[in-house]
Amino acid sequence: MSFLKRLFGGNAPPRFDTPVAPDSPTFIIGDLHGCKPQLMTLLAKMDALDPDAPRVFVGDYVDRGEDSAGVLRTLFEIKNDPQVTCLIGNHEDMMLGFLDKPETKGQRWLRYGGLQTLASFGIGGVTNSSEGAALITARDALLDAMGADMHDWLRNLPATWKSGNLTVVHAGADPVTPLALQPDKTFKWGHRDFATTLRTDGTWVAHGHTIVDAANSDGGKIAVDTGAYATGILTAAYVTQGDVTFVQTG
Repeated sequence: MSFLKRLFGGNAPPRFDTPVAPDSPTFIIGDLHGCKPQLMTLLAKMDALDPDAPRVFVGDYVDRGEDSAGVLRTLFEIKNDPQVTCLIGNHEDMMLGFLDKPETKGQRWLRYGGLQTLASFGIGGVTNSSEGAALITARDALLDAMGADMHDWLRNLPATWKSGNLTVVHAGADPVTPLALQPDKTFKWGHRDFATTLRTDGTWVAHGHTIVDAANSDGGKIAVDTGAYATGILTAAYVTQGDVTFVQTG
């Protein structure tokens, strides 16, 4: 490399310098995974800080924690609030797969926390190795326990939410492709380059899915999954013009 390139930063790594700029202050709430007590505590803390700010839940409401049913019922009760948006996560995706095809997709969901979700709805009689009729019976029981309205709501959860140059997804996004051209599967399950490649379009992407030791905002990404089901710490990012702070339980 020439002397001039070295002098003027030719070797400098790429940086993401665009300030975050949502249209209004916004809360982004991390993965709930059946943690209703933490959800109720965080809702109260957000009310105290800014009762009028939009609240965007990044998905993964079910599995692993003890009260997926309680979490879903709480979110379902507030779903018509214009300030509330619930996105779909990969665990909702797996649960819907179980509801569609219990015999072929049931075991996978049960291994990743579906057993805890069924138990929270009072449904037993299955294990990680259950097959055939047992899975169909559990599926039918879950549909009955949820009710048609909740089922329809889950079916229609969006995969993204946008405000200004802030986009919220569950897991991540392809960093080199315009967001509008990406399939919902990427937002629900993530992309291999999301953590390592900076976007160049000035878009901030807030997400859950990947547990972090501490919620953070860096390089155009805002990470809010602090593993509430394991740590007891549920996090919301409070995003304003040019700034990100965090509200937590625990």
